[in-house]
Amino acid sequence: MQQQKKTLLLTGASRGIGHATVKHFHAAGWKIYTASRQSWVEECPWAEGLLNHIHLDLEDIDEIHRSLPMIKNLLGGRLDALVNNAGISPKDAAGGRLGIRATDYATWMKVFNVNLFSSAILASGLFDELKACQGNIINVTSIAGSRVHPFAGAAYASSKAALSALTREMAHEFGPAGIRVNAIAPGEIETSILSPGTAEIVDRSVPLQRLGKPEEVAALVWFLCTQGASYINGAEIQVNGGQHV
Repeated sequence: MQQQKKTLLLTGASRGIGHATVKHFHAAGWKIYTASRQSWVEECPWAEGLLNHIHLDLEDIDEIHRSLPMIKNLLGGRLDALVNNAGISPKDAAGGRLGIRATDYATWMKVFNVNLFSSAILASGLFDELKACQGNIINVTSIAGSRVHPFAGAAYASSKAALSALTREMAHEFGPAGIRVNAIAPGEIETSILSPGTAEIVDRSVPLQRLGKPEEVAALVWFLCTQGASYINGAEIQVNGGQHV
């Protein structure tokens, strides 16, 4: 009997780390579902990408709850990996970071809905599907969750720190069901939305003296979903060329 394809659900797949992760898992033969409020990008080179894309506004918590039955139906009772990759980091009118005094309540809620609460709701809502195949949850946090960053604002940094704590809570609660939960914390990764001044951060703060590549993060996500990582649970792995030291 042909082995059933493993299944990935990933949020925020339209660019950068998310896009690289989807490409990596697709090359390995996984069935992939993506979820975001953006349309599926045409640069993605497989026909089923559009068919398996779920339009889901992670800022709208009610919409997530309404969409869960549809997502569960698509998955057919099994989910091998849930990657909570979506994240937003609002800027001020000049493109600078938003501090505490410049962040209104609506912005706080928008950031936390996308960066934190949606991850908890998806993980909880898809618990049975993950348990069915002793799957994995990977939460994408950030170096900004553990230190003040010149570009990441207060709401973004706080949400990523909270996502680190949520990872530990999930690992503790879901572990007895055979579900492993880990986080990866990228630093300066080469994507299309790098902020001006990133080169100076790399020169000053990154021992490897270069930007990370999205594929280097995607490879770690993949590893955490393999047998080689079968005893890794509740970890947050820094992917930043040594920037955190």
